[in-house]
Amino acid sequence: MLSRELEISLISAVRDAKKRRHEYVTLEHVFFALLHDHVTSVILEECGGDVEELKKLVDQYLNTQVPSLPEEVDQEPLQTLAFQRLMHRVMKHVQSSGKKEADGGDVLAAFFKEVDSHAVYFLRSQGIERLDILRTISHGEVKKDNPGPETNLGGERPQTGKTAGAAKKGSLDAYTQNLTQMAKEGKLDPVVGRDLELERTLQVLCRRRKNNPILVGEPGVGKTAIAEALALKIEAGEVPEALKDGEVYSLDMGSLLAGTKFRGDFEQRLKTVIQEVGERDKAILFIDEIHTIVGAGATSGSSMDASNILKPALITGNLRCVGATTYTEYRNFFDKDRALSRRFQKIDIPEPSLEETYQILLGLRERYEAYFGLKYSNSALRAAAELSAQYIHDRFLPDKAIDVIDEAGAAVMLLPLKKRAKRAINVVDIERVVSKIARIPIKAKGRDEVGALAEMEGKLKEKVFGQDNAIHHIVTAIKRNKAGLGAIDKPIGSFLFAGPTGVGKTEVSKQIAKILGVHFERLDMSEYMEKHSVSRLIGAPPGYVGFEQGGLMTEAIRKHPHCVLLLDEIEKAHPDIYNILLQVMDRATLTDNNGQAANFKSVILIMTSNVGSSEGGAGAIGFGSTKQGKENEAIDRHFPPEFRNRLDGIVNFNSLTESVMETVVDKFIAELEHQLHEKKITFNLTAKARAWLAKKGYDPEMGARPLGRVIQAEIKDRLSDEILFGKLIRGGEVKIDLKKEALTFAFKSR
Repeated sequence: MLSRELEISLISAVRDAKKRRHEYVTLEHVFFALLHDHVTSVILEECGGDVEELKKLVDQYLNTQVPSLPEEVDQEPLQTLAFQRLMHRVMKHVQSSGKKEADGGDVLAAFFKEVDSHAVYFLRSQGIERLDILRTISHGEVKKDNPGPETNLGGERPQTGKTAGAAKKGSLDAYTQNLTQMAKEGKLDPVVGRDLELERTLQVLCRRRKNNPILVGEPGVGKTAIAEALALKIEAGEVPEALKDGEVYSLDMGSLLAGTKFRGDFEQRLKTVIQEVGERDKAILFIDEIHTIVGAGATSGSSMDASNILKPALITGNLRCVGATTYTEYRNFFDKDRALSRRFQKIDIPEPSLEETYQILLGLRERYEAYFGLKYSNSALRAAAELSAQYIHDRFLPDKAIDVIDEAGAAVMLLPLKKRAKRAINVVDIERVVSKIARIPIKAKGRDEVGALAEMEGKLKEKVFGQDNAIHHIVTAIKRNKAGLGAIDKPIGSFLFAGPTGVGKTEVSKQIAKILGVHFERLDMSEYMEKHSVSRLIGAPPGYVGFEQGGLMTEAIRKHPHCVLLLDEIEKAHPDIYNILLQVMDRATLTDNNGQAANFKSVILIMTSNVGSSEGGAGAIGFGSTKQGKENEAIDRHFPPEFRNRLDGIVNFNSLTESVMETVVDKFIAELEHQLHEKKITFNLTAKARAWLAKKGYDPEMGARPLGRVIQAEIKDRLSDEILFGKLIRGGEVKIDLKKEALTFAFKSR
């Protein structure tokens, strides 16, 4: 809580009191010690005080006015109540102001609460008031550049006066970064492309009045890079005569606001920066995230913020200012303040194309190779541009592509030295990084995906029985999209699975996600039967509870942009939900309550429905056909035309036949065998028992679910007793047969 310099000063005060044989450590002892501290001396000099004169006055007071103890009395000096109040006041001030530690300046300011002390009398005799000290401290004009305060109170005085002026830090140095100087020192990355935007920026800067460009674009498209390119151009002399030998200063708003405890501190700092930039010929002030100046430094009940301080300087032409912000922030702040926006000339910064991004990566390759000590192949750089554009949807080029090559280098650096020796970053490294950033398995985006697609139809038919035609049409549509022949601005596929309950509609969806190696997201539409439930998917409107939480569907897609999204039993949802799905199926986007769009381009959208399943058995299979059988007629009646017209296909699932049911029995029994294997139990089911289960569990209207209940009642319930209390406690064998239309069990213990 106390700075090292202040601790030394307080220790020196105690030692001085003991040396003078004083009974108490008083405020004057502390003041005398602070006069030998460099930082405190500079503050007093800045306030117009004479440190040497103060030393003489305080020393004389301590020698003549403070009584000394007799020689025979040897005791440590005690703290006076005034001393204790002083330190309590200093600590309280540090805690309330958010400072990390107290220094000599804080103690000087705290002295003035002890109005009857000689320390305050000596300060006021020099014309120093508390406000003078606070102004000097808050403006950050003291530089702690000496190695430490003097511990010997009788030593030489620290340099003040003219030296204190050298310690004074200029506002531009304190609150800005000189981008032109950084360009000279080679600290800025090269900027590739953006010639049109840079030319437009130079054109605005050369105007006589209102020569202030504002760069507006999405986050990560390169707005700040254009300001750096401007500094590089000035350094290279590739600018018009009006800007030659100029300097670009980047304003640090955080430093400008830090430590402004009192009203007027922030305004004074900003006006000083503006004045110094205006005094320097051809100087340019760059403000990144310029929307932060609106409201910055304003107090309650006052409209005087940074933007209003800047306005007079912006319109005269004396101050050249370049700003950068996003479209959202420009709309929220600048469009509302027309007086501010008219002083700037808006320049749109679009997202670069894939080829432009590749050229940017080529330009940056040398810097990253030097930093990591690795080589980047051309194919890796192109893969970074293409894969980041294809799979990372919530960010923008070139920022996301640059992040990919940066993280790829970092990932290789984590390898042991032997493995990364003479290692080059290749396409596989880029794929691994994109896989982690986009939260998708590696096989879902590389060459393994082709193999998964080739095997998909066969694997689906192994898991779901009796739906071969439906599976064929689903896989065909997915392959068409993955081959690049589908619409680029739509989801991978939008399907409506129609058919009786229990025939495999949900299971097909799960297996597609498993085969492709992507996330499976299921929303039960029976929870969205009310009109107001639409807000649960996209978020509550402004003013309602939960407004800032976002919607379940939009947040799920942002979290898992590559997934199979299942909207189960869609016919039970309120019709208003069909309307919000229109833009998902048509443009692969859904805008939530905060105006943020969720990207559905890498989503397979599947909706299941039981509409019409009771009206007419198995319907025909077809894409675009909406009039095949009674089942499709029911779908036509229930779903509006604009909804059906945006589907890639309506897939009708057949009712299960008795012959298919025996295959379904095998699936259920295989799952049971897997459970029993963990308990060291072998399982044998005869053909008669198998056929009996298929017949007893067959229900054309209810699908395969009744079979599961039959197996549970006839087999699992019987086995559970034996596993817990009977012959299968330690494992064993069980044989199930059929006798007199009932299952029989033969157990053999281990």
